[in-house]
Amino acid sequence: MSLALVPPVAATVNESVPLDPGLITPDWEPSVPGRRRIVTNWNEYMAVASQIVGRFHNQFRLGHFDYVHPTRLQRGVPLRFRRPYTVKVAYTDWGRQDAPVLVCCGGVVNTAMRFNYLASDLADSFRLICMDWVGRGRSGWMADERDYSLGTCVEQLRQMIKHIGAGPVTLLGSSMGGSAAIELAARDPKMVQRLILNDIGPYVPTARRKRRAETLSRHYVFRDPADLLRRIGASFKNDGPISDDVRFNLTFHQTRWSEDEGGRVYRHDVRALQAWRRDAQRSLSQWRLWERIRSPVLLIHGLRSDALLAPTIRKMARGKAITVMHVPDTGHTPVLADRNQIWFIRAWLLGAHSVSGNYTVLHAPARQPFDGAPVPFAPLSALR
Repeated sequence: MSLALVPPVAATVNESVPLDPGLITPDWEPSVPGRRRIVTNWNEYMAVASQIVGRFHNQFRLGHFDYVHPTRLQRGVPLRFRRPYTVKVAYTDWGRQDAPVLVCCGGVVNTAMRFNYLASDLADSFRLICMDWVGRGRSGWMADERDYSLGTCVEQLRQMIKHIGAGPVTLLGSSMGGSAAIELAARDPKMVQRLILNDIGPYVPTARRKRRAETLSRHYVFRDPADLLRRIGASFKNDGPISDDVRFNLTFHQTRWSEDEGGRVYRHDVRALQAWRRDAQRSLSQWRLWERIRSPVLLIHGLRSDALLAPTIRKMARGKAITVMHVPDTGHTPVLADRNQIWFIRAWLLGAHSVSGNYTVLHAPARQPFDGAPVPFAPLSALR
């Protein structure tokens, strides 16, 4: 459905909306709009997947480039043995090649396909590059667990921008992707024109990082669709009241079929999450880098977030003209598939909200199910 047919709802708020500590709880779960699908076997699961994936069929190009991992980031290898090596990085490329570029990067376990709805809606006006971090999605894995670090993400992001030959670009970073975007914008300001930070700021408290790390750094095998949808649905409870189609898109692209395991497994290297768990034993503080940011900033804030807190937002706004988009009934992080949220992002990109301020963007009606032809998976087992 066209954005023009869905009236956006945005209300101006005079000051940052305070958080109620009683609302910050990992047990919170939003309601799911519409009917939730019931699938009892993998054939049914793939039939549903073919319909949902079909919405985006032939809308983007799947690209790759060779990320060169520098010796300075190989902390686990003795100096005399360090050599640069390459890892293949996957990304989706949406829109016209000559359009303004928006580079999207997700959180610690996100894949590029998380941004499908956002990219599909914005591809008429922008070129969107959505990237899989090394060790996630369809990108390759690092040689050593200790090669996974925030510094590696920053370097990968820098090389991604150089690869597409664009710049300066707008960076949209969700969670860990936003942390990498902050560092790149501070250290290489000529590469970054604007920043969109999805529920992330220069400070993330230790308790939140440790709790999330313990949840993620495990190996799961999903032997039936109900287990997959239930468990991943629970892990996405902070994304907001997203529809069943959006939730299904996330579960499908974040997992893959494993013949050895006899079920679907996460599409990531567990070592990457174990490395992140070690780093998460302390708070993340990037305030000195934040002081160097001069580009316009759109800050997206899930009102139930336990990662981006009201004091952090107030401190971020001191001396900087930032625009804050508050998202109700949502934690860390908004999935950005909602058409009102996408409308607001589009308006900000086009300069309609260039003046700093706080806005609350209400949720749009759920999208209509895709009524086009399913994408045939042949053979069926190829993408199970």
